[in-house]
Amino acid sequence: MQLSTKLNTMLLSLLWLGLTLLVFIILLKLSLWQYERGIEKDQRVSRIIALNKESPLTLDEVINLSTKQQFKSKDSINDFPVTITGNFDSSHVFLLDNQVDKHKLGYRVLQVVETKKHAVLVNLGWVPGSIDRNILPDIASLNGPHQFTGHVRIIEQGIMLQPQDFSKVNWPLRVQQIELAKFSTLINKPLLPFVVYLDKSSPLGYKKNWHPIVMPADKHFGYAFQWAALAIAWLILMIYLRIKTNKTRSLTLTI
Repeated sequence: MQLSTKLNTMLLSLLWLGLTLLVFIILLKLSLWQYERGIEKDQRVSRIIALNKESPLTLDEVINLSTKQQFKSKDSINDFPVTITGNFDSSHVFLLDNQVDKHKLGYRVLQVVETKKHAVLVNLGWVPGSIDRNILPDIASLNGPHQFTGHVRIIEQGIMLQPQDFSKVNWPLRVQQIELAKFSTLINKPLLPFVVYLDKSSPLGYKKNWHPIVMPADKHFGYAFQWAALAIAWLILMIYLRIKTNKTRSLTLTI
């Protein structure tokens, strides 16, 4: 009977220790992850500032840079300033849905620009939407030759509950996510693997309310501190409860 009690006590202690360490490690990893994200954002801000001091590149120069060995991933061309001279394709306008500006729901307007060698999708800015989902905004699409500057943005694919259905297409086309491979098929032109966001000073397009970094580094550092504080608080709480439980058990055995 006494041996069985000792085994049960030992088992409970191991479970207690395992639970304590598991939750502590998870909270600590979340803290470190947020801290690393903050460092990445800091580095990206510094990089954007440095890039903006340089002269814009041509599309050919951006593509050449993306293939150089020192760039280990396509993300390395992110944020590069670029200058483009090309023709806007007025027949194909994409409306990126669920884009909010100051609590107002709307769309981002995207059009294809063709140069002598390439076709690239350009983000022209934000327009307000209608409460009636059947009514799309009245867009005066750009047409013909234009010269403009912008910045390269690598599109990160978000989580979608179901694939976009492009079996029935009407232009302008409302889309839930930018999928360049599918868009290329729709317009029968290979698009470059990035989107160009117009400079905010450009007279072309619509309201340019984008930010290259949605969540600043300070917020990530704040979240890192909160997760670390929770990890420490959890550890202190579990140690306190363990000491209190042992004291209660000792008093019970004494009585």
